[in-house]
Amino acid sequence: MKATSTLLSAITGEHFFAVDMRVGVIVDVRDFPEARKPAFQIWADFGPAIGIRKTSAQVTVWHTPEALRGRRIVGWVNAPPKQIGPFVSEFLLLGAADTDGAIRLLDIDGVPAGARIC
Repeated sequence: MKATSTLLSAITGEHFFAVDMRVGVIVDVRDFPEARKPAFQIWADFGPAIGIRKTSAQVTVWHTPEALRGRRIVGWVNAPPKQIGPFVSEFLLLGAADTDGAIRLLDIDGVPAGARIC
């Protein structure tokens, strides 16, 4: 079977390692009624070197605020801030889309907050 790829362009290892992805722990989740698509406002603690950052994420199909609080996640922490309506996202939360396009977060149990993804 021939492998297919949807990769538009390759990047170098230097570019990949410039992306700072870290393990965080979700400390707060709030509904985001102003979002165009259903979303939560999420605050995550990325350890003492980075601290608490906030983001908006469309993860409402697979996740509830109660289940998200205390969950370990992976975030892109050196992403540029992005204005989303009245809210500024400070990191990008990583997940994968299911067959319907709903986002499901990556599992990262047992790894300390602030650990670098490599």
